[in-house]
Amino acid sequence: MEKRQKDSSVISLHGIVKRFYIGKPNELEILHGIDLQVEQGEFVSIVGESGSGKSTLMNIIGALDRPTEGEYFLRGRNVGETGDKELSMIRNQEIGFVFQTYNLIPRTTALENVELPMLYGKVKKTERRARAKELLELVGMGERMFHKPEELSGGQKQRTAIARAMANDPSIILADEPTGALDSKTGRVIMDIFHKLHEEQGKTIVLITHSNELANETERIITLRDGEITGIRKGELVC
Repeated sequence: MEKRQKDSSVISLHGIVKRFYIGKPNELEILHGIDLQVEQGEFVSIVGESGSGKSTLMNIIGALDRPTEGEYFLRGRNVGETGDKELSMIRNQEIGFVFQTYNLIPRTTALENVELPMLYGKVKKTERRARAKELLELVGMGERMFHKPEELSGGQKQRTAIARAMANDPSIILADEPTGALDSKTGRVIMDIFHKLHEEQGKTIVLITHSNELANETERIITLRDGEITGIRKGELVC
């Protein structure tokens, strides 16, 4: 049963513990034995208040940080036994990140920002330029692709960030409070893009949010409180 679960889940966490300041008087345990599986093509949300451990869990799922204890299998690969160089490749090729603060590179155009992950992936210039244009059109940014971040609104920046997350056609998208800095109307546009990627391209999406309203739009809602999963329930999205 355990082996089959690892094989069928794209994200499989077992007994994940995360501590900081280990061995010091101020040692702090943020995650306390997290067990979680996410299936291929699933749209799930992780919801919780500030300080619940959402961002720490996101960093582990995204292979940006390693757990102190426990096992994490990403598409069948044991992350704990994977070297830093290979993990970097996994982040570039298999996971698309979308952050609340956009994390766009200043003084470069939206088009160049979207090209960047493909540049790291050594995609040829003509191919990456065509792919970046296609993705910006997909998120409704075709007419703004030559503008720099300071010339874009918050919603336009986030749409550019989503296009960049899709650059290397990852199977998994991790979105950390992607609408947190946006007004409700713009946030609606961003959520509609995520739904489109999920429904039309079959992307696995993990949405980190403090909003129960947004969480309800997903297939499954995981509630995190004080570093523990305190509830799992179905959302309103039916596939």
